[in-house]
Amino acid sequence: MRVLITGGSGFVGQRLCQRLKEAGHRLQVVSREPDAARHRLPGGVDIRRSVLDFVDASPQAIVNLAGEPIAAHRWTASQKQRLVDSRINVTRDLVILCEQLAQASGVPPRVMVSGSAMGYYGDQGDREVTEATPPHDEFAHRLCKRWEDTAKEAADFGTRVVRLRTGLVLDAGGGSLEKMLTPFKLGLGGRFGDGRQFMPWIHREDLVQAILFLLERDDLEGAFNGSAPRPVTNAEFTRTLAHLLHRPAPLPVPALVLEATFGEMARLLLTGADMRPARLLEAGFTFRYPTLEAALTNILGKR
Repeated sequence: MRVLITGGSGFVGQRLCQRLKEAGHRLQVVSREPDAARHRLPGGVDIRRSVLDFVDASPQAIVNLAGEPIAAHRWTASQKQRLVDSRINVTRDLVILCEQLAQASGVPPRVMVSGSAMGYYGDQGDREVTEATPPHDEFAHRLCKRWEDTAKEAADFGTRVVRLRTGLVLDAGGGSLEKMLTPFKLGLGGRFGDGRQFMPWIHREDLVQAILFLLERDDLEGAFNGSAPRPVTNAEFTRTLAHLLHRPAPLPVPALVLEATFGEMARLLLTGADMRPARLLEAGFTFRYPTLEAALTNILGKR
């Protein structure tokens, strides 16, 4: 298929493009910096600056991964607006693209897998969370809900829409784990607060395979949790990473310190959800790395 990817030069997008190329698909990538993106992507990718530049290229499938990193900056009012705009504006353009293709040729993209995040559920304490769990109303939930609601509009034009709520994406060479490794290797790692908050996670390779699975399965639509079947608490994550690095993790970071440093954004570190990929498992998807120890052993072995 001709597959259009937003966020294609990012941490997940690069690996997705690699796997799509290996599977014989033709890649179309949106990037505000085409020359820089070209160095990070496989050869032969059609890179353009805007989603709507692809109207004449008739993508048959879409993967929407665009969005400013949610934990990159303190959540000021202006930063919150940037987080919203970076997701909603691109997703709205994708809906417009689906509409224009449906009107011009009667053939809209078959499917759009649109990114969302575990923040959709907000703070869920220690309850087990599936796609049917009601959310807790807070900023992260409202952000993800607006993002998903915008994506769902593509269904009005005949496109199958999947909303993929991802956990913490783990792999070598980037992402949150890369930032954690230095203090943990120095023996300076530790849990956040009391460590009882859940951290849904997924190996990048499993996330990419889940996206490919959802692109191909015409019978699947709606919300899917993109996380491994065995989530862990922050304390468990800390112990496992420290153990595999053969280092102690003696320095918990008090909640008050995180709240003073990051403000409202500290909720990302101090709250969570015991998120389970119920619908992916029901659909027959198999995780290559179902446990944190298996995932981290693979990732640390690449370094």
